[in-house]
Amino acid sequence: MLKKNYESAVIINAAIEEEQIEATINRIAELIRVNGGEIVDIDKWGRKRLAYTVEKTKSGYYVIFRFVAPTDLIAKLERMYQLDEFILRHIIIVLDKFALEYMEKAKTQRAQEKPEENAVANAAANTADATLPSNEEKTENEA
Repeated sequence: MLKKNYESAVIINAAIEEEQIEATINRIAELIRVNGGEIVDIDKWGRKRLAYTVEKTKSGYYVIFRFVAPTDLIAKLERMYQLDEFILRHIIIVLDKFALEYMEKAKTQRAQEKPEENAVANAAANTADATLPSNEEKTENEA
């Protein structure tokens, strides 16, 4: 069975509770897994203001699913998106080799930047600790 790389962007109604949003995300992920797909990444962007009102709603919860799946899954996924009352908008695209290469480069670049960010944060924390007086110095100065 032919499998391809896909990316699906979903906008969920942000007016519902957090538990319902998570349940919707879990239903989508479960449908992908049950039908032979493998989820590569779920990117939760969170609540964002919409550019225009959609079904009388001004904000949505954005989620990006990246997955590898057989081609027959897409029809089932589209059907679920259309029937789910909490999903405002959705799109599914096939990722070509250039998109996959770009995502891989971005992933390795982020992984390389992480240690630098941690080193800077640790250095800043050490500097802040060095400038603060210790408890012994505080008691001597206060006395």
